Amino acid sequence: MRLTILGGGGFRVPLVYAALAGGSPVTDVVLHDVSASRLGAIRAVLEQMSRPGAPAVHTTTDLDDALAGAQFVFSAIRVDGLAGRTLDERVALAHGVLGQETTGAGGIAYGLRTVPVAMRVAERVAAVAPQAWVINFTNPASMITEAMQRVLGERVVGICDSPIGLAQRAARAIEGMGRGSGPHTVDYVGLNHLGWLRGLRVDGVDRLPELLADDDALCSIEEARLVGLDWVRSIGALPNEYLYYYYCTREAIAAIRSAPSTRGEFLLDQQERFYAAADSTGALQRWSEVRDERDATYMAESREASGAGERDAADIAGGGYQQVALELMTALSGGATRTMILNVRNGSAVPGLPAAAVVEVPCLVGRHGVTPLATDPLPGSMLGLLQQVKAVEQDTIEAAVTGSAMLALRAFAQHPLVDSVAVARELLAAYRARLPGVAAVLGGRCVRP
Repeated sequence: MRLTILGGGGFRVPLVYAALAGGSPVTDVVLHDVSASRLGAIRAVLEQMSRPGAPAVHTTTDLDDALAGAQFVFSAIRVDGLAGRTLDERVALAHGVLGQETTGAGGIAYGLRTVPVAMRVAERVAAVAPQAWVINFTNPASMITEAMQRVLGERVVGICDSPIGLAQRAARAIEGMGRGSGPHTVDYVGLNHLGWLRGLRVDGVDRLPELLADDDALCSIEEARLVGLDWVRSIGALPNEYLYYYYCTREAIAAIRSAPSTRGEFLLDQQERFYAAADSTGALQRWSEVRDERDATYMAESREASGAGERDAADIAGGGYQQVALELMTALSGGATRTMILNVRNGSAVPGLPAAAVVEVPCLVGRHGVTPLATDPLPGSMLGLLQQVKAVEQDTIEAAVTGSAMLALRAFAQHPLVDSVAVARELLAAYRARLPGVAAVLGGRCVRP
């Protein structure tokens, strides 16, 4: 079976390859990237990771060549690279709002320039590999997955490791309380980077209320430490870590502003040094060292500002998104049917959201495909936030497809983390001035992907 990885020169590709080499139905991996030098650096890492039985690796900068014969396409592209991410973050911060790559103004700017590229990729998949499943990890994940579904329908599935990691942390805490260690059923609902764990049933009993009542057990959950145990108890659910930006907005902005660099700037500097030195000698060792530093510093400013402390070793050692992708491919290829939290077309799974909206919910996955499971109705506070952010995502998609600056302005102005229409106008003007990708999309004409 052939897997094509778009963004194949990306830093995290070796994580995917290591998961595949541990046993998977994949026999060939094709890495595609617009940068031949980055492909060469990552290929050097993979060659040093390879062992008997590992998938063969091919590299190309030609998209159609990469897609030919693929059964699965893993999309992890970053339009404008990390340099673009730093502008997503800094432009927002300069206007007094959150600067983060997927959440708020930065996510809108990222989406505006990524949607046309992602839809062009979807069109080429439809033409060259129409039977392939597309597994999307490109951010903003729910927005990009929804845009690609306009072309490929439900054969595009978005993945993220955040909700799965949250559920695993909760399950470990419940096991530590002596409340059961068997298979568990997760009640999780939301959008990508915006969802809640509302229940976790072990042996048929929802143990989440007991977890929320136990100080020691709840303190072991990083998400609870980020927003505060009292707040978690007040909403009766464990929030995705990215909800820190909504629940503690002022603190998040202050922490990011006071840091010596944004996350994008840190990663840009780190990866420029890695790729510059990544020749065939010692490439794997250098990659491993950079990866360890990257993992340990994830959301560091938020953890420091909230007093959440260092990341748990078990979280750093977790399977991550590469394990999610492997399990999804295995199930779709005829492996055991399983339940996974994925980004899929809503249908009627989440009452109150449009049928075509991409949501993040537990799904039944198997040879038949991916079926979202129905969720219980959300309280007004949660549903209202999802409806508002989903409307922003859909306006951003439409703005990117049509070139409408009016829709782009509406997306900025109606996001709950942008507190003024005047600021929204300034953000739109600044992103158009500083990011050529945004300016090209909003050039006053209809833009075809």
